[in-house]
Amino acid sequence: MENSTIKNTLTAKDFATDQDVRWCPGCGDYSILKQVQSVLAELGKNREETVFISGIGCSSRFPYYMETYGMHSIHGRATAIASGLKATNPELDVWIITGDGDSLSIGGNHLIHLLRRNFDVNILLFNNEIYGLTKGQYSPTSREGKITKSSPLGALDHAFNPLALALGADATFVARTMDRDPRHLKDILKRAESHRGSSLVEIYQNCNVFNDGAFFTFTDKDTKPEMALFLEQGKPLIFGANNDKGIRLNGFSPEVVSLGSDYSADDLWIHDEKDPFKAHLLSRMFDDPRDERAMPRPFGIFFTADRLCYEEAMQLQINQAIEQQGEGDLDELLAGNNTWKIE
Repeated sequence: MENSTIKNTLTAKDFATDQDVRWCPGCGDYSILKQVQSVLAELGKNREETVFISGIGCSSRFPYYMETYGMHSIHGRATAIASGLKATNPELDVWIITGDGDSLSIGGNHLIHLLRRNFDVNILLFNNEIYGLTKGQYSPTSREGKITKSSPLGALDHAFNPLALALGADATFVARTMDRDPRHLKDILKRAESHRGSSLVEIYQNCNVFNDGAFFTFTDKDTKPEMALFLEQGKPLIFGANNDKGIRLNGFSPEVVSLGSDYSADDLWIHDEKDPFKAHLLSRMFDDPRDERAMPRPFGIFFTADRLCYEEAMQLQINQAIEQQGEGDLDELLAGNNTWKIE
């Protein structure tokens, strides 16, 4: 990698490698890759201080295409490797690239513990509701009844709700965006990168070979206005082709109302990304879009909070121990205080 020590001069192309991108033509990963490269350039990031770590899956080829440091690691363990890296090199800008199979199946345990520990890393969860790399088995986010090569009679598993899981693990930044809305995707990536702590961004990513159109209800121009709800801090929850619908809270239950004679914007739920209770309600707006009574699916920042990062807490503890006990001696520690004689 070429040396580049001057900040704020790199372009998106400077973050792209000379490797041939080996995703299927039309894959949503291309959009995400392009936006990440653009965001790093716009934020004035250095390649030497940026690291991408992935697990296993289509998305996990991402580090090959980033002209930064990176590691294509092992299945479900990108979170564990990134945690160790961040603990020992807290100055690095660390990104985790993972898919729904990688992070929510074999890597589920590691993901929730990283979130509760709150390492200062960015997690991009590419959710296409399928195992694409292994050619089309149902994944932890596939809908019940999904017909796939491994579920020819329909998946029996109840689908994971990734953002509800993240909020349950006390994540400090939780957001959702989509590959087919580049501007929204870029804005969310910038906010995630600026967050101090673990940021989880779920990205609806179309797998046009094995699960084409899984999210078209939320991305197609004909249905998007009625089924996608975009969250804006301090703004009422309004949607609809003519911005003629809103969400109000009836007690603890969100409900759709028509704006006009009976209701106005003043009656609606005002989005507050610092409110954990409302964030949980938003995460449960997760209806099957094929149901005619389905609520619109929220996109944007659900929740953000300030909390001490794990690596900072660890360093404070180390400093306190040194202050009280002095500098340690590794040889002395390994030798221990007890000896045994084996006869």
